[in-house]
Amino acid sequence: MLFNSWQFAVFLPVVFGLYWSLPHRYRWLLILASSYWFYMSWNVKYVVLILFTTAISYVAALLLERFRENMAARKFILTFTLASCLGVLFVFKYFNFFTESFVAFMKIFTLNLHPMTIKLLLPVGISFYTFQTLGYVIDVYRGNTQAERHFGIYAAFISFFPQLVAGPIERTNNLLPQIRAHHEFSYEQATYGLKLMAWGFFKKLAVADVLAIYSDKVFGDVYSYKGLALVLAAFFFTVQIYCDFSGYSDIARGCAKLFGIELMENFRSPYLSASIREFWSRWHISLSTWFRDYVYIPLGGNRCGKFRRAVNVMITFIVSGLWHGANWTFVLWGAVHGLAQVVENAFSRREHEPHGLEWALRVCITFMFVMMAWVLFRSQGINEAAYIFTHSLDGITGITAYIKDGINAMKEIQGRLKYSLLVVSLLLVWDYCSLRNDVVLKISGRKTLLRWAVYMLSLMLLMSSLQLKASHEFIYFQF
Repeated sequence: MLFNSWQFAVFLPVVFGLYWSLPHRYRWLLILASSYWFYMSWNVKYVVLILFTTAISYVAALLLERFRENMAARKFILTFTLASCLGVLFVFKYFNFFTESFVAFMKIFTLNLHPMTIKLLLPVGISFYTFQTLGYVIDVYRGNTQAERHFGIYAAFISFFPQLVAGPIERTNNLLPQIRAHHEFSYEQATYGLKLMAWGFFKKLAVADVLAIYSDKVFGDVYSYKGLALVLAAFFFTVQIYCDFSGYSDIARGCAKLFGIELMENFRSPYLSASIREFWSRWHISLSTWFRDYVYIPLGGNRCGKFRRAVNVMITFIVSGLWHGANWTFVLWGAVHGLAQVVENAFSRREHEPHGLEWALRVCITFMFVMMAWVLFRSQGINEAAYIFTHSLDGITGITAYIKDGINAMKEIQGRLKYSLLVVSLLLVWDYCSLRNDVVLKISGRKTLLRWAVYMLSLMLLMSSLQLKASHEFIYFQF
């Protein structure tokens, strides 16, 4: 069930009405039932996988507390749980990738093998809920949280529908107590949630889905394009993936607020970062902090020499890249970001925060790097990414023809070019203001005339985008 579907438009009000009508003691059951209904709307069979992951992590946490003094038993339980949950993820997401890569590697030694592959549909959200369960088990193992005794409440925590299929990846100590807690309806919180959802839908429908028309066309057949057409495709995808993913997170957070639940912020104006390190503190925050706490720090983090620290950074980012997908382009994308952080750590100095022109220059440099890295992320293979990098400047010596050819390549959205520039500019202003203020609250506090002017402008832009009939699944559903 997509957020941008009529089914969800019916589903959410029904669940909302039932939730606030039920006594507190039954609300966890409604959350659990509605979340499983939400998940089964994609594929009923794959509900078995989330049930398995939930059950094994639930039992593991109880056993970890039972054998609190037996370190050998605790290590075995943790290892078995990690292997079981990650094993399911490996089979559905990575088995074919590793077998095909192994066969390709053996061909170097003139050994021709036939890859053993399996045809399985990747369950939506499997990477997200697997990491959420693993975070819970590791927290119990470390003693950072207590095991949840109530299986139903724990299952509702793992499957909470607003963030089930694309995050944010919630932490135990934030979401689990909220599933159990008694909530009183708050009009202010609910209206804030609706406004946050509206902004998320705007980013998804009015920006991401419009830009996807062009970026999908070019990345689907990169060898038919050159010059500015490739640069524009990279730029449009850079904006598209941000609006698509952060739009989903905004909808998820806003939806959760309707039930009195606060999810963590997952994006914080990432394209206004002045360094790659800062970018990763603002982009997909729930995942980057997950890898920091459960991979980077256990590897040694910053508590070791410079070389080992660099190795830890590279391992963390390569694994992060692999988390995004079973393709060498994702691995390389993660490695490039890791290498950038290693270089920053080696040469940057802790000094004053940049301001003015210096800040703007650093932001531009960081954005250009991130955009080029997104080419790796979006390309279907390394050869296609290499083609884009080597042909993006073709014909630039004749700058007029270079620009004209790039614009001519955008036949499908030429009539919407001014519109696209307008919504991207609006997005930039919003993100810049978000660096210091909660824009939703700021708008809500303005006078009625100004407030409704903003609402109506957003609605007109949104309705204009819908005329394009451009409706896409959220990008991160595939991860």
